[in-house]
Amino acid sequence: MELNNDVMKAVESLDYRVTVGDVAARSGLNVEVAQQGLLALASETQGHMQVSEAGEIAYEFSRNFRGVLRNKYWQLRLQELAAKVWRVAFYLIRVSFGVVLMLSIAIITIAIFALMIAASSQGGSQGDRNDRRGGFGGGFGISPFNFFYLFNFNQGRGRRRYPNSSVGGQKGSVPSGEKLPFLEAIFSFLFGDPDPNADLDKRRWSTIGNVITNNGGALAAEQVIPYLDDLGSGSDKEYEDYMLPVLTRFNGQPEVSPKGEMVYYFPELQVSAIQRGTAAVSAYLKETNRKFTQATSDQVMISIGLGSANIIGALVLSNMLSSVPAGAALPAVVVFAQSILGLLLAYGVAFLVIPLVRYYWVKRQNAQIERRNQERQLRAESVNQLGASFKEKLAFARQFAAQKVLKSEDVVYDTESDLAEQERDRDAQLEADFRRRLNET
Repeated sequence: MELNNDVMKAVESLDYRVTVGDVAARSGLNVEVAQQGLLALASETQGHMQVSEAGEIAYEFSRNFRGVLRNKYWQLRLQELAAKVWRVAFYLIRVSFGVVLMLSIAIITIAIFALMIAASSQGGSQGDRNDRRGGFGGGFGISPFNFFYLFNFNQGRGRRRYPNSSVGGQKGSVPSGEKLPFLEAIFSFLFGDPDPNADLDKRRWSTIGNVITNNGGALAAEQVIPYLDDLGSGSDKEYEDYMLPVLTRFNGQPEVSPKGEMVYYFPELQVSAIQRGTAAVSAYLKETNRKFTQATSDQVMISIGLGSANIIGALVLSNMLSSVPAGAALPAVVVFAQSILGLLLAYGVAFLVIPLVRYYWVKRQNAQIERRNQERQLRAESVNQLGASFKEKLAFARQFAAQKVLKSEDVVYDTESDLAEQERDRDAQLEADFRRRLNET
């Protein structure tokens, strides 16, 4: 059976002794998925099941269960190695776009200087140097020192000069006030950064799980709607059909009050291996706005400058090549630059067009994010304004609220111990309880 990484993370965060409800509430996983994941993990890592008199089950794991898995399965070690290789490969992919841009500019620049030198040499030997400079060399008085000075970015000096420079104030993978390495900043400028809401669905269900456990495993539908998006319309909304995915995921059950109103309770989430406090939850599910780039403003300006320099250089080189007499001998670097000139120009254009298109796409995405956040916020505010009928509904739901903590002393069967030994211990405990009650009477 395949192991579930979310289940393993939940077990670690809950101190290695959990119930199915604990894992489902913490991870937001479907109850059945959480149960299957716990059974698989216990089977593969020699975990232990502990059963109470009421039939509730807790799972206890070794704190080194990941090490047990690594030693047991070469596939897991291979996956970890592949993950490390991918991190290196992805880093190389990120920096490659900046490297290609620098190579493109370098090729164009060297080709331009080679053409100017060739034009000067040919012009001097034929006695018409001035004409050649105007027709072949193009008359460009470019100093290589001034030209390459544009691309001298010292990262260390940049940090000292712009210690707090950033684009936007949104959190990301780079700590506030720090710069991305420049080649990675170019990738960020081109393609942006990871979606900050990639885990939105996971956060949604984890939050709903915490809301359920905070209310003792029983609640009204109105307490969940600030964390949902698709509530339906008409009769679907009136009959609270949007609660069906919640009931399915957490194995919940509906109950009808004497006044015909629905409440919902979740037995699996009412049993815990630890004494749970009230988890902190937000008033509504909030998405994070996308950032255009994590690159700082000076890195963005330099990136735009480099892209512009690539385009201008390609156009200049194209103009100079158009002035070369037919059959003229050209340096090898010029021949190579001429053969890929279209590609170099296209790369420079794409380098500026892609971020421009992405800027408007990000702007549109953020507008949609703001709209969804506002809708959820309005739902949360409307819940606080509900009247007496909603309070009666909550009072009915509280009749089903409970929290059962499965303590070690409640366990009547544990797969860690021998069955005969457990029966002897159980008999001794029953006898002690009988004697205690006899003395009390």
